[in-house]
Formats: sequence, structure tokens, C-alpha cells
Amino acid sequence: MSAPAPPPSLHDRPLYEQVAERLRERILAHNLPPGSWIDEQALVRDYGISRTPLREALKVLASEGLVTIRPRRGAYVTEVSERDTREVYHLLMLLESDAAAEVAGRASSAQLAELEALHARLEAAVHDREAFFALNEAFHMRLLEIADNRWRVQIVTDLRKVMKLNRHNSLLSEGRLAQSLQEHRDILAALRRRDAEAARALTQAHFRQGLQAARSVAPRGPGGATAVQVSSERGTASIPSS
Repeated sequence: MSAPAPPPSLHDRPLYEQVAERLRERILAHNLPPGSWIDEQALVRDYGISRTPLREALKVLASEGLVTIRPRRGAYVTEVSERDTREVYHLLMLLESDAAAEVAGRASSAQLAELEALHARLEAAVHDREAFFALNEAFHMRLLEIADNRWRVQIVTDLRKVMKLNRHNSLLSEGRLAQSLQEHRDILAALRRRDAEAARALTQAHFRQGLQAARSVAPRGPGGATAVQVSSERGTASIPSS
């Protein structure tokens, strides 16, 4: 019997997906800040690709809400307005509170133990902001996975990408980190009690408090596109075309 074929390498993925991933990483790291114009000509040169995969990649990022394509003006990194923040939090509140109620009723003891373990790691990461942000998201996404609705997971994943465009994370508000941890403890306690309605209400309150904190750290004054034009990626290797 012949040996099984090796798994496909990253280079077997469509080129536009590789380009989209590279740009997504730069956007979420704020190397391409919100409002900045994406210089397609510079990226084509730096990545060693044609315009076709780049434009397909930009369409993917636009579908995720990370890029805004303006007719006759090109592509820009999406700017998150106060209204955007409010609407994203509202949808996250509805979707994740519904998931929490389902988890309270259906999760196994082992799955609840997973959430407890993630929360314990979150508690231990209070002095490491980047680790805390990553574990906080991991906790929320694991709860969604346990609720087992792939469409809800997909929608929330895209909404959370949009949230990452905003540097003014709610957890940066004074006292919010400790408050958020207590809210997680309360949600976990409701899950352990198998109290679906309490889990739903507590998760909704968690997002309401998060929105209030995000507003408190957002800059005051009129918004507007950033004047900086971050476009090319000097010194990086080109994306292989094979």
C-alpha cells in the first residue's frame, strides 16, 4: 500500500488567499492603520505578484469588513466609527448571550472544565496585556464553539476582526480589566448552575459594560481619515506564485 499523500503546503493555497492573510495580519497589527490608503502598485511590486490576486485579496478583506473599497479612489483600511462600535457590540451581545444560554443547557462537564481552565489562564495573565487580550478572545470563541453553531461562529469571528481595528479596546479603560474578570466569573457560575437565563443576562451585561468602557477610552472630537499613507512592505520576501 502506498504511503498517504502529504498534506497540502501553504504554497498550495490560492495566491489571493496568501495575499489576504498577509494584509490581514498587517491590518490587525495596525501596521496599516484605519483610514490609510492601500497602495496597490507598491504592494504588487513588493510582493512580486500581479494585480489580479491582490484585488481578489482586497475583496476578501472587504467582505470581512477590514477594507473599504471606494469607486475610483481605491481601497482603504476600514475606520471604525462610534456607530460601528455600538452596532458591533450590539450584535456580539445578542449572538454570544444566545450561545451562553445554550452552553448552560448542553455543555458537558469536560467542556465547562475547558472554560474554567481558560479563565484561570486569563486571571494569571492580568499583567501581560497582549496575552490577556488573546486569552479573553479564546475564552469567548471556545464558548461559541461549544454552543456548536458554525454560522454564529463565522459571524462573530468577522465581527471581532472589525473590533480589532479599534485601538481603543474596552479593556484599556481604568478598572475595566478587573470588572471584566468578575463578569467572566459570574458567567461561569451561571454555566455551572445550568442557569441558561442567568448566563444570557450576564453575558449581555458583560457586553453592555464593554461598550461603555470602549466609549470612555475613545478619543473625543470629530473623526476623519488618517492622513498617513501606509502602503508598501519594504524588505519582505515576495509571495511565491506556485
